[in-house]
Amino acid sequence: MKNATDIACLFLDVGGVLLTNGWDHHARRRAAANFKVEWPEMEERHRLTFETYEEGKLTLEEYLGRVVFYRKRPFTKARFRRFMFEQSRPYSKMIELFAQLKAERKLKIAVVNNEARELNAYRIRTFKLDKVVDSFVSSCCVHIRKPDADIFHLALDITQTPAGRALYIDNTPMFVEIAEGLGIRSILHMDYKSTCARLASFGLPNQGAPN
Repeated sequence: MKNATDIACLFLDVGGVLLTNGWDHHARRRAAANFKVEWPEMEERHRLTFETYEEGKLTLEEYLGRVVFYRKRPFTKARFRRFMFEQSRPYSKMIELFAQLKAERKLKIAVVNNEARELNAYRIRTFKLDKVVDSFVSSCCVHIRKPDADIFHLALDITQTPAGRALYIDNTPMFVEIAEGLGIRSILHMDYKSTCARLASFGLPNQGAPN
């Protein structure tokens, strides 16, 4: 293994690493229960639509029209959209960890994530991720989504980072495997403590982040 002090850029996922997942099946099930929407039908319509939605080829209004408001509902799109956004919560210690590493090690930080445009923008703005992250390689903006390896190639090009000098952190095993197959060292995120330990093993101990 190379000396990890040659790492120049961290590639981070958002859902499951920096924040809770924005619109996963748990959030959708909560929404279906809260608004009394038929769960199996809603989930099937989501399944048929979500890749196009996350690639930025549908607006949130269009997505909701296909998945929820294809029939008359006793609630508005604005109310449903507000519920969607309210499902997001920060992993504050993880955000602080990467802010600390960036300040101490002068690292570039790029997000590489699958997320729809309006939700992505809301989460960046609400949790001030742009204060920590230099570049957002989000599927809704680049029209490529993981597991397509091209999104990692694009992140390397945007950040001007050789694969061997990048470190990728994600909580999805397949995406970690794909990054490693491209020569990008990676950490499968399980929890704060184990990720701190893995970072230290790569030569990136955090001196000031909370325990």
